[in-house]
Amino acid sequence: MTQTLKKTVLNEAHKRAGARLVDFSGWEMPLHYGSQVEEHHTIRQKAGMFDVSHMVVSDLHGADAKRYLQQLLANDVDRLQTIGKALYSCMLNPQGGVIDDLIVYWLGENNYRIVTNAGTRDGDLAWMQQQLEGFEAILEEQPNLAMVAVQGPEARNAVLNWLSKDSLPVVEALERFVAATVKEGFIARTGYTGEDGFELVLAPEDAEPFWQAMIDAGVAPCGLGARDTLRLEA
Repeated sequence: MTQTLKKTVLNEAHKRAGARLVDFSGWEMPLHYGSQVEEHHTIRQKAGMFDVSHMVVSDLHGADAKRYLQQLLANDVDRLQTIGKALYSCMLNPQGGVIDDLIVYWLGENNYRIVTNAGTRDGDLAWMQQQLEGFEAILEEQPNLAMVAVQGPEARNAVLNWLSKDSLPVVEALERFVAATVKEGFIARTGYTGEDGFELVLAPEDAEPFWQAMIDAGVAPCGLGARDTLRLEA
């Protein structure tokens, strides 16, 4: 039986741009838009963007949220002392083996956002839910959100120029590995490419207008092939 691939809200935009679409962990995702090598160099020299809406966004809240994360993760969540601060970490099994890597953001007292990988979604969520036993905390996946990463030397200015007047000073002030929630969405100064930029979590109806706005600003759509080589190089 042929598997029906899941599609992000940007799937039609990828098709219009001539993307080569492939099966990535059960999702129909762009591998490249013509040349993976050119896309790699575009990120290093200018600015490019990736549709990463297949990533798994989950929100954690409750009185024991921090204590739960201290058990779940390899790194010390107490390091998150500023609202919006992000921590790159790993989930470990009882033997100390790595289950998956992730980023966790502190959103305020007893509230966190966790971003995990698409390829290990089911196992990650099952493990995280299993570990909640005995903790006063609730983990809720947010499957309907879109996520776009804009990376490269010119990425920051492209996103800042797109923001509203009220959101601009908030996002402009973000240090690396810090996020903020503004009118446009959840915007984090994070990424895996080794370049500066932002990862934006958006309402699904806002994803394609943002994608087009970035194209109009000169940001090139890039596929997951270049994302992988950039991560390896970084």
